[in-house]
Amino acid sequence: MSSNHEERHMIEALRSGIPSRAIGRHFSEARADLLDQIIGRIDQVSSDGISDGMVITGKYGEGKTHLVNTIYTLAHGRNMVVSTVSLSKETPFDKLHFVYPKLVAETYLPGKAQPGFFTELDKKLTENAPLTTELQLYAARKLETDKLYYLLKCFVKTEDLEERFQFQTDLEGDFISNVLIKQIYRRIYEEKVVFSQNFAKTRHSFDYYTFLSHLFKRLGYSGWVILFDESELIGRLGKKARLKAYQNMARFLFPPKSLEGVFTLFAFSASYAEDVIEAKGEYENIKEVLGDDELAKAALDAIMEAEQLAPLTRTEIDAILQKIIAFHAKAYQWKPAFDTALLLQKVDKSGYLLRSKIRSIIEYLDQLYLYGSETESTVSDLDEESYGEVPSYEEIFGEE
Repeated sequence: MSSNHEERHMIEALRSGIPSRAIGRHFSEARADLLDQIIGRIDQVSSDGISDGMVITGKYGEGKTHLVNTIYTLAHGRNMVVSTVSLSKETPFDKLHFVYPKLVAETYLPGKAQPGFFTELDKKLTENAPLTTELQLYAARKLETDKLYYLLKCFVKTEDLEERFQFQTDLEGDFISNVLIKQIYRRIYEEKVVFSQNFAKTRHSFDYYTFLSHLFKRLGYSGWVILFDESELIGRLGKKARLKAYQNMARFLFPPKSLEGVFTLFAFSASYAEDVIEAKGEYENIKEVLGDDELAKAALDAIMEAEQLAPLTRTEIDAILQKIIAFHAKAYQWKPAFDTALLLQKVDKSGYLLRSKIRSIIEYLDQLYLYGSETESTVSDLDEESYGEVPSYEEIFGEE
């Protein structure tokens, strides 16, 4: 593999507009004040173990996902587990039992290129290991249900590979039934299981989030960072489902003590407050449907008062430009020679979107690299025709 593979990957990702964590690793200088605030709160969670959460907003195409990828990299550098989830129809935030398996599938331990934590857990969860005993006691005493207590007891005792695999998939969000756990436990221990409360995934799936937060601390990590991107998709849910989603948001933004060392970030479109909260009368909806629900109101307040990504300054744009030039040169092994000030002027004409500015830079560099001179750019024309004004939430996602 050539030494310029990473640089070429980043240029291709930037050209296409596809988010990349490699880009987040190398372009972390922009919006330093907001990033410093977020990292300060993450460091506080890491040091005292008290969970926290916040909301950020940004205009369409102005770099929310890039910021999320930057946080991902910086959190890993602090020995924290990181999970990233983009909300969607398949990941509706009113149903945390649907969100959980998506979250686990995108959970990365520090220093690991592939998601997952079960390989490490499997090595350490032996029958008489201190970690096993501690986790079993925790699951029996600290969670709303005791399903995970019996699950762990069965896992460390069974020699049936299929059963071990079932227990793994349960922790990954493919929840096995209470009946099956009872059957396996009775076969292994010759005792009858009597649950303190029967587990129902629609009501008790937060037990799994809580358990993972404790597990990651016990495995020696400094905490767990959860990044929810495209959170504005909550606005496409029906009224009652949206209100439930706000209640679920509050569980992460204002977490109970049982959630250990977790920092959660929700990234919303800047138009969400106007196009959803105000236009659909969300505060009135809460009063009508939920009554005096302070947590749902607090979640709405957090969105309304959220930090918004400020437009990039000329200094920040120039810093990004210089890095893109350097990466393009290394990716394709050439030496660009041109007037940087002229290139900045061209960027200014490419539209308001950050991604459009970046694509314009790369298109210009591509033309110089391939032809030795610039041909007529199409990026600016496309952006001006399609994005003359900032699109609203409804224009992007349609009516409810």
